Amino acid sequence: MHCQRLDFMVMSVFLLNTALVLCQYPFRNTSLPWNDRVDDLVSHLTLEEIMLQMSRGGAGNRGGPAPPIARLGINAYAWNTECLRGPVGQRGTAFPQAIGLAAAFSTALIYNVSKAIGDEVRGMYNDHVKTGDYGDHPGLSCFSPVINIVRHPLWGRTQETYGEDPFLSGELASSFVHGLQGSHPRYVRANAGCKHFDVHGGPENIPVSRFSFDAKVSQRDWMLTFLPAFKSCVKAGSYSLMCSYNRINGIPACANAQLLTTILRNSWNFTGYVVSDQAAIENIILWHRYYNTAVKTVAGCVNAGCNLELSSNLKYPVYFSMLKAVALGMLSEETVRSSVKPLFYTRMRLGEFDPLDMNPYSQLNSSVVQSQKHRDLALKAAMMSFVLLKNTKSFLPFKTQFSSIAVVGPMANNSEQLFGDYTPIMMPKFTTLPLEGLRQLSANTAYASGCDNNKCQKYDSKAVQKAVENAQVTFVCLGTGQILESEGNDRENLSLPGYQLSLLKDVVQYGGSTPVVLLLFNAGPLDVTWAEQNLQVVAIIECFFPAQATGDALRRVLTNDGDGSNPAGRLPVTWPLSMAQVPPMTNYTMSGRTYRYFKGAPLYPFGYGLSYSKFNYGNVSFTSTVRAGSSLTLTGSVNNMGPVTGEEVVQIYLGWKDTQEVMPQWQLVDFARVTVKVGQSLVFTSTIAAEKMAVWNEQHGFVVVPGRMMLAVGGQQPYQNKTIPGSRVVILEFNITGTLILGKY
Repeated sequence: MHCQRLDFMVMSVFLLNTALVLCQYPFRNTSLPWNDRVDDLVSHLTLEEIMLQMSRGGAGNRGGPAPPIARLGINAYAWNTECLRGPVGQRGTAFPQAIGLAAAFSTALIYNVSKAIGDEVRGMYNDHVKTGDYGDHPGLSCFSPVINIVRHPLWGRTQETYGEDPFLSGELASSFVHGLQGSHPRYVRANAGCKHFDVHGGPENIPVSRFSFDAKVSQRDWMLTFLPAFKSCVKAGSYSLMCSYNRINGIPACANAQLLTTILRNSWNFTGYVVSDQAAIENIILWHRYYNTAVKTVAGCVNAGCNLELSSNLKYPVYFSMLKAVALGMLSEETVRSSVKPLFYTRMRLGEFDPLDMNPYSQLNSSVVQSQKHRDLALKAAMMSFVLLKNTKSFLPFKTQFSSIAVVGPMANNSEQLFGDYTPIMMPKFTTLPLEGLRQLSANTAYASGCDNNKCQKYDSKAVQKAVENAQVTFVCLGTGQILESEGNDRENLSLPGYQLSLLKDVVQYGGSTPVVLLLFNAGPLDVTWAEQNLQVVAIIECFFPAQATGDALRRVLTNDGDGSNPAGRLPVTWPLSMAQVPPMTNYTMSGRTYRYFKGAPLYPFGYGLSYSKFNYGNVSFTSTVRAGSSLTLTGSVNNMGPVTGEEVVQIYLGWKDTQEVMPQWQLVDFARVTVKVGQSLVFTSTIAAEKMAVWNEQHGFVVVPGRMMLAVGGQQPYQNKTIPGSRVVILEFNITGTLILGKY
């Protein structure tokens, strides 16, 4: 039998004897099954100790951590770590914000980034434990990834997500979970926590507060849009989910038994823990007014399936009323003990109760932070995230140095806003900003911000005019940043903020015939129609929030310098042409939203992005008839027509032709980012599972029905007004015979 070393004790003779006694507890016996060990540990806890463990999911002087249990040799534990694209609030490697990572359309990239994050989180945790630091964000349990669907272009939290498509979000979430948690058969590197569960996608603050919002959603939209990514997350093995602030059809998510028990546990067989969003439990009383006492609230939430309260640093969290709820018969002791078990199961799988030498992850330390390997990955990720939206007459890439350039705009030298929300601490020695990267293109660089800040409410036209008057090419760096779009902060419209459009127009006017390259740093779509239509704006690149490697990544992509520098990012959200195409934020029907249901012509469609090369598709073959319940396997080829080697994102969509049910007009069902050399063809294979062909039926749930289906294979969506030149989309049909009921959820 192995016993965990009790690191928090100073081993006097008395304490050494105490440690030997503690080692006799079965929960420290590493030869026993995990569940037996958890059962034993929980059997030794009093209800008051359980209450404290389930009440302290946060940090601060009162919100957390979960307190130690000295008599059992159990340390404190901090649950509230953020790992969205690096260790948030710590000096970790800052990878591009999530929406940019999604634009890469690469499960391999997400896996590698989350693995690097996991190594850094674990390394810092190991060092924190040695010093007894259980404060804010030092733990191993990540409130990441964010996989809510971007159903509205003005939503402030768009940047934290993987975009508007449930399948794309689910695939990327799965890769994040696998990368972060690791593949060790016994131990978990750091555990994932997919959020925010569920039907959560705005508003934040416009026109009403997220804290009281009731998302009224149809069963169809819930099943087809808002649940699938979370199901993928659970299937990937995430140890946690976070329940959201909002109500779902009148019932708060953190007290919603249909969501947290019927769907999550009974249908999806989830065995992990559910943590509330911060203050979501207390908001059930204060904002939703769903329950009027803490006793009723803790009973409702625990009975529904919420294991851990993350309070707003309350001295007396709502879950402190747990004992009273038990005494009143509103909550059973059996339910309480069962509810705390996933918390200790997670801590066991993280290795807390085993000898350090059994767990390979315990050997990591802070030296992995900002390692050369991780910095190189941050650079690669930034390059992979860029989306080339316009490139008139193949102006990019640059082939020569310039004698003089101009760099203007509020995002050109703005480290704070370029990192976006939920970021590691910016480390200047590892950070290159746009201005620094662009300066390498010329011996002479004129620079002017032009704006007082990203809101650009004060604009210096003369400074911009002076900067551009002698330039051979002008780079305009515009966008938003968390000052304009972030958690708790929706945008009011699609326009470029303040005087930013005036700045761009002045650059064109005062620059004469000087070509202009527009670089955008934002998350949600922007109305750049003027730039798209203006002939002098020769190129537009959507950069999102690339974080620490921004400048280096820009220079390499603009000059096609080295492997991976030919842009291949694709938009993970639809960019509307104007506000006339944007439905109300508070209406949760999916009608008219996202590429799946929107029938108009957007400015830029989902999946859109240009390359320095041209790719074409052909030789698509598959079985033309599929029996309900069988998968469909297809093969095809993509050819690089030149002039340079590059990466291409193969996109495969399904469309339902013979069904009475309201289904998406097109649904992404597979994608792959591949490298194709000039003049060569690459053969690809895709298998489309039967469940992806199913329709939603209110009576039976998901059903595969007979009829014709459309299949589109290419580097973009089919039938778009805005298309990628020279890229053919192959559109075919196949038939489904028979019927198969897959059931609900």
